[in-house]
Amino acid sequence: MKTYPLYSRTFEEARDLQFKVVDATSRAFTGEELLDLGDLGVHKGTNRPLQTIRVERVFAEVFDAEDAVLVRGAGTGALRWAIVACVEPGATVLVHDAPVYPTTQVTLDTMGCKTVMADFNDDSSIAAVCAGHRQQIAGVLIQHSRQKPDDSYELGHVIGQVRAALGDAPIVTDDNYAATKVMAIGNQLGADLATFSCFKVLGPEGVGVVLGKKELVEKIRSMQYSGGSQVQGHEAVEALRGLVYAPVALSITGATCHEVARRLNDGELEHVRAAYVANAESKAVLVEFDEDVADEVLALAPSHGAAPHPVGCESRYEFVPMFYRISATFRAKDPAWQRRMIRINVMRSGPDTVIRILRELLAAVYAG
Repeated sequence: MKTYPLYSRTFEEARDLQFKVVDATSRAFTGEELLDLGDLGVHKGTNRPLQTIRVERVFAEVFDAEDAVLVRGAGTGALRWAIVACVEPGATVLVHDAPVYPTTQVTLDTMGCKTVMADFNDDSSIAAVCAGHRQQIAGVLIQHSRQKPDDSYELGHVIGQVRAALGDAPIVTDDNYAATKVMAIGNQLGADLATFSCFKVLGPEGVGVVLGKKELVEKIRSMQYSGGSQVQGHEAVEALRGLVYAPVALSITGATCHEVARRLNDGELEHVRAAYVANAESKAVLVEFDEDVADEVLALAPSHGAAPHPVGCESRYEFVPMFYRISATFRAKDPAWQRRMIRINVMRSGPDTVIRILRELLAAVYAG
Protein backbone atom coordinates (compact mmCIF):
# COMPACT_ATOMS: atom_id res chain seq x y z
CA MET A 1 0.00 0.00 0.00
CA LYS A 2 1.24 3.49 -0.83
CA THR A 3 -0.09 6.53 1.01
CA TYR A 4 0.24 10.25 0.36
CA PRO A 5 0.08 12.07 3.69
CA LEU A 6 -0.29 15.83 3.78
CA TYR A 7 2.79 17.91 4.45
CA SER A 8 3.37 18.78 8.11
CA ARG A 9 5.04 22.03 9.10
CA THR A 10 8.52 21.67 10.51
CA PHE A 11 9.08 22.88 14.05
CA GLU A 12 10.55 26.13 12.72
CA GLU A 13 7.62 26.69 10.34
CA ALA A 14 5.15 25.98 13.15
CA ARG A 15 6.99 28.34 15.47
CA ASP A 16 6.76 31.07 12.84
CA LEU A 17 3.00 30.56 12.60
CA GLN A 18 2.70 30.79 16.39
CA PHE A 19 4.60 34.07 16.25
CA LYS A 20 2.26 35.30 13.51
CA VAL A 21 -0.79 34.50 15.67
CA VAL A 22 0.63 36.36 18.64
CA ASP A 23 1.68 39.34 16.53
CA ALA A 24 -1.78 39.62 14.99
CA THR A 25 -3.33 39.32 18.44
CA SER A 26 -1.18 42.11 19.86
CA ARG A 27 -2.52 44.44 17.16
CA ALA A 28 -6.18 43.42 17.51
CA PHE A 29 -6.33 43.68 21.32
CA THR A 30 -5.11 46.02 23.98
CA GLY A 31 -3.24 44.45 26.86
CA GLU A 32 -6.24 44.92 29.15
CA GLU A 33 -8.58 43.28 26.64
CA LEU A 34 -6.32 40.24 26.42
CA LEU A 35 -6.69 39.69 30.16
CA ASP A 36 -10.49 39.67 29.82
CA LEU A 37 -11.93 36.17 29.44
CA GLY A 38 -14.68 37.50 27.20
CA ASP A 39 -17.92 39.43 27.03
CA LEU A 40 -21.46 38.25 26.43
CA GLY A 41 -24.32 39.35 24.24
CA VAL A 42 -25.02 41.56 21.26
CA HIS A 43 -23.53 45.00 21.73
CA LYS A 44 -25.28 48.01 20.25
CA GLY A 45 -23.81 48.92 16.89
CA THR A 46 -22.14 45.55 16.32
CA ASN A 47 -24.75 42.98 17.32
CA ARG A 48 -21.84 40.79 18.38
CA PRO A 49 -19.66 40.25 21.44
CA LEU A 50 -16.68 42.57 21.19
CA GLN A 51 -14.12 39.89 22.02
CA THR A 52 -15.52 37.72 19.24
CA ILE A 53 -15.04 40.56 16.75
CA ARG A 54 -11.40 40.93 17.80
CA VAL A 55 -10.73 37.19 17.59
CA GLU A 56 -12.27 37.02 14.12
CA ARG A 57 -9.87 39.76 13.01
CA VAL A 58 -6.95 37.68 14.25
CA PHE A 59 -8.12 34.54 12.43
CA ALA A 60 -8.54 36.53 9.22
CA GLU A 61 -5.06 38.03 9.46
CA VAL A 62 -3.34 34.77 10.39
CA PHE A 63 -4.85 32.95 7.42
CA ASP A 64 -4.58 35.87 4.97
CA ALA A 65 -8.35 36.14 4.54
CA GLU A 66 -10.49 39.17 3.76
CA ASP A 67 -12.69 38.27 6.71
CA ALA A 68 -13.51 35.47 9.15
CA VAL A 69 -16.56 34.51 11.19
CA LEU A 70 -16.85 32.13 14.12
CA VAL A 71 -19.94 29.92 14.01
CA ARG A 72 -21.59 27.25 16.09
CA GLY A 73 -21.48 23.60 15.08
CA ALA A 74 -17.71 23.07 14.88
CA GLY A 75 -16.34 22.10 11.47
CA THR A 76 -19.67 20.69 10.36
CA GLY A 77 -21.40 23.97 11.11
CA ALA A 78 -18.67 25.99 9.42
CA LEU A 79 -18.90 23.91 6.27
CA ARG A 80 -22.70 24.00 6.34
CA TRP A 81 -22.83 27.79 6.52
CA ALA A 82 -20.17 28.11 3.82
CA ILE A 83 -22.20 25.93 1.46
CA VAL A 84 -25.38 27.84 2.30
CA ALA A 85 -23.61 31.10 1.50
CA CYS A 86 -22.32 29.87 -1.84
CA VAL A 87 -25.11 27.84 -3.47
CA GLU A 88 -28.89 27.75 -3.50
CA PRO A 89 -30.95 24.77 -2.30
CA GLY A 90 -31.19 22.15 -5.02
CA ALA A 91 -27.96 23.28 -6.69
CA THR A 92 -25.40 20.93 -8.22
CA VAL A 93 -22.05 20.74 -6.44
CA LEU A 94 -18.83 19.28 -7.81
CA VAL A 95 -17.10 16.91 -5.35
CA HIS A 96 -14.26 14.39 -5.39
CA ASP A 97 -15.02 10.87 -6.61
CA ALA A 98 -14.86 9.42 -3.10
CA PRO A 99 -17.14 8.89 -0.11
CA VAL A 100 -18.34 12.30 1.07
CA TYR A 101 -17.71 12.89 4.78
CA PRO A 102 -20.97 11.77 6.50
CA THR A 103 -21.80 15.06 8.24
CA THR A 104 -21.13 16.94 5.01
CA GLN A 105 -23.47 14.60 3.18
CA VAL A 106 -26.19 15.51 5.70
CA THR A 107 -25.81 19.18 4.73
CA LEU A 108 -25.95 18.42 1.01
CA ASP A 109 -29.00 16.19 1.51
CA THR A 110 -30.77 18.74 3.71
CA MET A 111 -30.28 21.40 1.05
CA GLY A 112 -31.43 19.03 -1.67
CA CYS A 113 -28.13 19.50 -3.46
CA LYS A 114 -27.12 17.18 -6.25
CA THR A 115 -23.49 16.18 -6.77
CA VAL A 116 -21.32 15.41 -9.74
CA MET A 117 -18.00 13.68 -9.14
CA ALA A 118 -14.57 14.08 -10.66
CA ASP A 119 -11.37 12.32 -9.67
CA PHE A 120 -9.35 15.16 -8.14
CA ASN A 121 -6.21 13.05 -8.54
CA ASP A 122 -6.63 13.23 -12.33
CA ASP A 123 -6.56 16.54 -14.23
CA SER A 124 -8.23 14.98 -17.26
CA SER A 125 -11.16 13.83 -15.13
CA ILE A 126 -11.59 17.32 -13.66
CA ALA A 127 -11.52 18.87 -17.13
CA ALA A 128 -13.94 16.36 -18.63
CA VAL A 129 -16.49 16.50 -15.81
CA CYS A 130 -16.40 20.30 -15.64
CA ALA A 131 -16.84 20.56 -19.41
CA GLY A 132 -19.71 18.09 -19.41
CA HIS A 133 -21.57 19.76 -16.52
CA ARG A 134 -20.46 23.37 -16.80
CA GLN A 135 -24.00 24.71 -17.00
CA GLN A 136 -25.19 22.69 -14.01
CA ILE A 137 -22.32 23.09 -11.52
CA ALA A 138 -23.11 25.96 -9.14
CA GLY A 139 -20.33 25.38 -6.62
CA VAL A 140 -17.38 23.19 -5.71
CA LEU A 141 -16.51 21.41 -2.47
CA ILE A 142 -12.96 20.14 -1.92
CA GLN A 143 -11.82 18.27 1.18
CA HIS A 144 -8.22 19.08 2.06
CA SER A 145 -7.50 15.89 3.98
CA ARG A 146 -7.55 12.50 2.28
CA GLN A 147 -10.82 10.75 1.53
CA LYS A 148 -9.34 7.55 0.07
CA PRO A 149 -6.08 5.68 0.78
CA ASP A 150 -4.71 6.47 -2.68
CA ASP A 151 -5.59 10.18 -2.76
CA SER A 152 -2.55 12.20 -3.75
CA TYR A 153 -3.96 15.50 -5.00
CA GLU A 154 -2.57 18.85 -3.90
CA LEU A 155 -5.32 21.25 -2.89
CA GLY A 156 -3.88 24.31 -4.62
CA HIS A 157 -3.46 22.42 -7.87
CA VAL A 158 -7.05 21.15 -7.81
CA ILE A 159 -8.35 24.66 -7.09
CA GLY A 160 -6.37 25.95 -10.07
CA GLN A 161 -7.72 23.24 -12.37
CA VAL A 162 -11.30 23.81 -11.25
CA ARG A 163 -10.96 27.58 -11.53
CA ALA A 164 -9.64 27.26 -15.08
CA ALA A 165 -12.57 25.02 -16.02
CA LEU A 166 -15.43 26.75 -14.18
CA GLY A 167 -14.35 30.37 -13.87
CA ASP A 168 -15.77 32.12 -10.83
CA ALA A 169 -17.99 29.27 -9.54
CA PRO A 170 -17.60 29.46 -5.73
CA ILE A 171 -15.14 27.00 -4.23
CA VAL A 172 -15.44 25.88 -0.60
CA THR A 173 -12.72 23.87 1.11
CA ASP A 174 -13.01 21.61 4.14
CA ASP A 175 -9.70 22.22 5.94
CA ASN A 176 -10.39 20.09 9.00
CA TYR A 177 -7.30 18.09 9.99
CA ALA A 178 -5.15 20.42 7.85
CA ALA A 179 -5.39 23.93 9.34
CA THR A 180 -2.16 25.08 11.06
CA LYS A 181 -0.42 21.83 10.02
CA VAL A 182 -0.01 22.60 6.32
CA MET A 183 1.53 25.75 4.91
CA ALA A 184 -1.70 27.08 3.37
CA ILE A 185 -5.43 26.36 3.58
CA GLY A 186 -8.13 26.76 0.96
CA ASN A 187 -8.65 30.51 0.87
CA GLN A 188 -4.87 31.03 0.74
CA LEU A 189 -4.77 28.79 -2.33
CA GLY A 190 -7.56 30.50 -4.28
CA ALA A 191 -10.80 29.13 -2.83
CA ASP A 192 -13.64 31.50 -1.96
CA LEU A 193 -14.16 30.09 1.54
CA ALA A 194 -12.15 27.83 3.83
CA THR A 195 -13.62 26.11 6.87
CA PHE A 196 -12.40 24.20 9.89
CA SER A 197 -13.26 23.31 13.47
CA CYS A 198 -11.57 25.17 16.30
CA PHE A 199 -11.80 21.89 18.23
CA LYS A 200 -9.17 20.48 15.85
CA VAL A 201 -6.75 23.28 16.74
CA LEU A 202 -6.95 22.87 20.55
CA GLY A 203 -9.92 25.22 20.93
CA PRO A 204 -13.35 24.71 22.48
CA GLU A 205 -15.81 22.13 21.24
CA GLY A 206 -18.69 23.35 19.10
CA VAL A 207 -16.98 26.36 17.47
CA GLY A 208 -16.06 26.50 13.80
CA VAL A 209 -14.58 29.20 11.59
CA VAL A 210 -15.23 30.29 8.01
CA LEU A 211 -12.59 32.42 6.30
CA GLY A 212 -12.36 33.99 2.89
CA LYS A 213 -14.11 36.55 0.74
CA LYS A 214 -15.64 39.35 2.76
CA GLU A 215 -18.92 39.40 0.86
CA LEU A 216 -19.56 35.72 1.58
CA VAL A 217 -18.40 35.91 5.19
CA GLU A 218 -20.71 38.88 5.78
CA LYS A 219 -23.57 36.86 4.31
CA ILE A 220 -22.91 34.12 6.87
CA ARG A 221 -22.62 36.68 9.66
CA SER A 222 -25.99 38.17 8.73
CA MET A 223 -27.58 34.75 9.22
CA GLN A 224 -26.19 34.54 12.78
CA TYR A 225 -28.21 37.52 13.97
CA SER A 226 -29.74 36.18 17.18
CA GLY A 227 -27.87 36.17 20.47
CA GLY A 228 -28.22 32.41 20.75
CA SER A 229 -26.48 31.96 17.40
CA GLN A 230 -23.50 34.07 18.41
CA VAL A 231 -20.19 32.62 19.49
CA GLN A 232 -19.74 34.38 22.81
CA GLY A 233 -16.64 36.30 23.79
CA HIS A 234 -15.25 33.71 26.19
CA GLU A 235 -15.63 30.96 23.56
CA ALA A 236 -13.87 33.11 20.99
CA VAL A 237 -10.97 33.80 23.36
CA GLU A 238 -10.68 30.04 24.00
CA ALA A 239 -10.50 29.49 20.25
CA LEU A 240 -7.73 32.07 19.99
CA ARG A 241 -5.82 30.52 22.85
CA GLY A 242 -5.94 27.15 21.09
CA LEU A 243 -4.76 28.72 17.85
CA VAL A 244 -1.68 30.06 19.61
CA TYR A 245 -0.52 26.63 20.78
CA ALA A 246 -1.79 24.38 17.98
CA PRO A 247 0.90 24.93 15.32
CA VAL A 248 3.86 23.74 17.40
CA ALA A 249 1.92 20.94 19.13
CA LEU A 250 0.56 19.57 15.85
CA SER A 251 3.94 19.90 14.15
CA ILE A 252 5.44 17.65 16.84
CA THR A 253 2.59 15.20 16.24
CA GLY A 254 3.34 15.06 12.53
CA ALA A 255 7.06 14.46 13.10
CA THR A 256 6.29 11.77 15.68
CA CYS A 257 4.07 9.89 13.22
CA HIS A 258 6.92 9.68 10.73
CA GLU A 259 9.40 8.62 13.42
CA VAL A 260 7.13 5.81 14.66
CA ALA A 261 6.57 4.54 11.11
CA ARG A 262 10.30 4.64 10.35
CA ARG A 263 11.21 2.65 13.45
CA LEU A 264 8.51 0.04 12.86
CA ASN A 265 9.54 -0.36 9.23
CA ASP A 266 13.15 -0.80 10.41
CA GLY A 267 12.00 -3.92 12.26
CA GLU A 268 11.90 -2.70 15.84
CA LEU A 269 8.91 -4.90 16.73
CA GLU A 270 8.12 -8.48 15.84
CA HIS A 271 4.80 -9.24 14.15
CA VAL A 272 4.64 -5.81 12.44
CA ARG A 273 4.67 -6.28 8.69
CA ALA A 274 4.64 -2.59 7.75
CA ALA A 275 3.69 0.87 8.93
CA TYR A 276 2.34 3.77 6.88
CA VAL A 277 1.80 7.44 7.64
CA ALA A 278 -1.55 8.52 6.25
CA ASN A 279 -4.14 11.22 6.61
CA ALA A 280 -6.95 8.94 7.68
CA GLU A 281 -8.76 12.16 8.58
CA SER A 282 -6.01 13.39 10.96
CA LYS A 283 -2.44 12.26 10.36
CA ALA A 284 -1.90 8.82 11.88
CA VAL A 285 0.25 5.70 11.67
CA LEU A 286 -1.38 2.66 10.10
CA VAL A 287 0.20 -0.48 11.51
CA GLU A 288 -0.14 -3.73 9.57
CA PHE A 289 0.46 -6.98 11.47
CA ASP A 290 1.59 -10.25 9.94
CA GLU A 291 -1.51 -12.01 11.31
CA ASP A 292 -5.16 -11.10 11.92
CA VAL A 293 -4.69 -9.80 15.47
CA ALA A 294 -6.05 -6.24 15.13
CA ASP A 295 -9.17 -6.87 17.21
CA GLU A 296 -7.19 -8.46 20.03
CA VAL A 297 -4.67 -5.61 20.10
CA LEU A 298 -7.42 -2.99 20.23
CA ALA A 299 -9.32 -4.83 22.98
CA LEU A 300 -6.25 -4.74 25.24
CA ALA A 301 -5.03 -1.24 24.35
CA PRO A 302 -6.96 0.77 27.00
CA SER A 303 -5.51 -1.33 29.83
CA HIS A 304 -2.04 -0.33 28.63
CA GLY A 305 -2.77 3.40 28.69
CA ALA A 306 -3.95 4.02 25.14
CA ALA A 307 -7.15 5.92 24.41
CA PRO A 308 -9.81 3.60 22.94
CA HIS A 309 -11.71 6.15 20.85
CA PRO A 310 -11.45 9.73 19.60
CA VAL A 311 -12.86 12.88 21.15
CA GLY A 312 -12.10 15.23 18.29
CA CYS A 313 -9.08 13.58 16.71
CA GLU A 314 -6.47 15.95 18.15
CA SER A 315 -8.70 17.96 20.44
CA ARG A 316 -7.29 19.58 23.57
CA TYR A 317 -8.59 16.63 25.62
CA GLU A 318 -6.47 14.09 23.77
CA PHE A 319 -2.82 13.64 24.70
CA VAL A 320 -2.15 9.91 25.19
CA PRO A 321 -1.93 7.93 21.94
CA MET A 322 -5.15 6.50 20.55
CA PHE A 323 -5.19 2.92 19.24
CA TYR A 324 -8.25 2.60 17.01
CA ARG A 325 -9.74 0.79 14.06
CA ILE A 326 -8.85 1.99 10.59
CA SER A 327 -11.26 4.46 9.01
CA ALA A 328 -14.36 3.42 7.06
CA THR A 329 -12.88 4.55 3.74
CA PHE A 330 -9.83 2.36 4.30
CA ARG A 331 -12.02 -0.58 5.32
CA ALA A 332 -14.04 -0.10 2.15
CA LYS A 333 -10.87 -0.22 0.06
CA ASP A 334 -9.97 -3.67 1.40
CA PRO A 335 -12.20 -5.26 4.10
CA ALA A 336 -9.38 -7.62 5.09
CA TRP A 337 -7.32 -4.68 6.36
CA GLN A 338 -9.54 -4.25 9.42
CA ARG A 339 -8.49 -7.69 10.70
CA ARG A 340 -4.75 -7.05 10.49
CA MET A 341 -4.36 -3.28 10.61
CA ILE A 342 -4.92 -0.57 13.24
CA ARG A 343 -4.65 3.19 13.31
CA ILE A 344 -2.50 4.96 15.90
CA ASN A 345 -3.02 8.66 16.48
CA VAL A 346 0.07 9.62 18.47
CA MET A 347 -1.52 12.81 19.88
CA ARG A 348 0.97 14.49 22.25
CA SER A 349 3.00 11.36 23.00
CA GLY A 350 6.52 10.59 21.86
CA PRO A 351 7.60 7.67 19.67
CA ASP A 352 9.04 5.71 22.62
CA THR A 353 5.65 5.71 24.36
CA VAL A 354 3.79 4.56 21.25
CA ILE A 355 6.23 1.76 20.52
CA ARG A 356 6.38 0.65 24.17
CA ILE A 357 2.58 0.31 24.33
CA LEU A 358 2.50 -1.55 21.03
CA ARG A 359 5.29 -3.89 22.22
CA GLU A 360 3.35 -4.65 25.41
CA LEU A 361 0.16 -5.32 23.49
CA LEU A 362 1.79 -7.71 21.03
CA ALA A 363 3.50 -9.54 23.88
CA ALA A 364 0.17 -9.94 25.66
CA VAL A 365 -1.61 -11.13 22.51
CA TYR A 366 1.01 -13.73 21.65
CA ALA A 367 1.42 -14.83 25.26
CA GLY A 368 -2.28 -15.61 25.44
